[in-house]
Amino acid sequence: RGLKESGRIFAAPTYIYIVSLTALVGFGLLRAAFGDVDPVPFDPEAAEDVVQTGGSLSLFLILRGFSSGAVALSGVEAISNGVPAFRRPEARNAATTLTVMAFILGSLFLGVSILARHLEPYPSHDETVISQMGRAVFGTGVMHTVLQFATAGILILAANTAYVDFPRLASIIARDGYLPRQFANRGDRLVFSNGILFLAVAAALLLVAFGGLTNALIPLYAVGVFTSFTLSQTGMVRHHLREREPGWRRSTVLNAVGAAATLIVLSIVAVTKFAVGAWLPIVVVPVIIIGFQSIRRHYNRVERALAVSPSDVRPEPQRHKVVVLVGQVHKGTIAAIRYARSIRPDHLTALYVAYEDADHDQMLEQWEAFGFDVPLEIAASPYRELPPAVERFLDELDERWPDETTTVVIPEFVPGSLYGPTQLLHNQSALALKLALLYRPGTVVTSVPYNLRPERWEQVRERVPE
Repeated sequence: RGLKESGRIFAAPTYIYIVSLTALVGFGLLRAAFGDVDPVPFDPEAAEDVVQTGGSLSLFLILRGFSSGAVALSGVEAISNGVPAFRRPEARNAATTLTVMAFILGSLFLGVSILARHLEPYPSHDETVISQMGRAVFGTGVMHTVLQFATAGILILAANTAYVDFPRLASIIARDGYLPRQFANRGDRLVFSNGILFLAVAAALLLVAFGGLTNALIPLYAVGVFTSFTLSQTGMVRHHLREREPGWRRSTVLNAVGAAATLIVLSIVAVTKFAVGAWLPIVVVPVIIIGFQSIRRHYNRVERALAVSPSDVRPEPQRHKVVVLVGQVHKGTIAAIRYARSIRPDHLTALYVAYEDADHDQMLEQWEAFGFDVPLEIAASPYRELPPAVERFLDELDERWPDETTTVVIPEFVPGSLYGPTQLLHNQSALALKLALLYRPGTVVTSVPYNLRPERWEQVRERVPE
């Protein structure tokens, strides 16, 4: 839902950015060819401390520069991740889009690099390189302003790409059983809401951990991107070798060359940027893979434990005992006892947990006064612990009536809406009891709600003055 509408909205800043950056490159190279543009004035106070003096132009420096430029390739994976979102035929339209995207990226990247050679911009915390080049070519007029806003808009879209593709990719991994199944659930807008929320929290933690310096995140991002490139290309090589579809030899060679190229870039980035953040994904990625395998093993164990055979389907007679928990005698208690009788138990017992000796006697008198024909058992709990006292009583019942399923009926009155402030005025002991009995074998916990609807509140107001 909203895919076409968001596409129209996102298309505007994308085209504006492409047009403005093309104008910058074309007009800038034209002015540079005629000597009509001056280099960017260097300000040593505004420049970042990235200049390395002394020594020679070593292979390490060349590879470091190469690794910085290779980050420009990141983002093309958005096409492959979003193939299902294309019109039919999806694969062909995605391939066409990827080709056009590669042409635009290569042309603009090459043009910006050549123009930067003429204008000599420098990294600065006060102004971006693109802004410096735009100011040198266009001045401080309208075109420079448009370029700035277009650049900001395209960066916002770049962040949005992750929020579109990561949840979709996480859903695929979750369906395969290597991530929690919640990542495969769609929200009311037909997007994978859990993946979006997880990514938002993870991004916020990264920004806090790196002090808001997005430049420090680039090496981390580059290692992650080229690791995924290498793994996906290697996976395609295995796919072609296994399936051997028509033209598989040519496809195998292309993917093998791609895997080798991205592996080389990955190695260069990992070595040259290791000290400035590249070490983190190198450590984290194996941990994530181990986590994937652990999740998959868990789902495999659950699947084996839940597997049934034809003999398991045969109905067998089953006896069960029912315990109705009683906190005090009210309309909810009566509703719970009626429900317990309706399921025809073999044994029916009411249980009251007494914290004080006075509570014991008072509850017995009240029970007899109302004339309930259900036997009442009282469990003492001097340390005022409800779940342990109930569990001890259930253990005694299991010894008294073994081989029976135990059903615990909890009467609950609902004072209003789920999110209303009145919920804070009532004890949540029933919730704690449900959590405690959830892992007790052979035990079924049933809640019998008694809703205090508005008309019931009106009846109370008529009988009781304010």
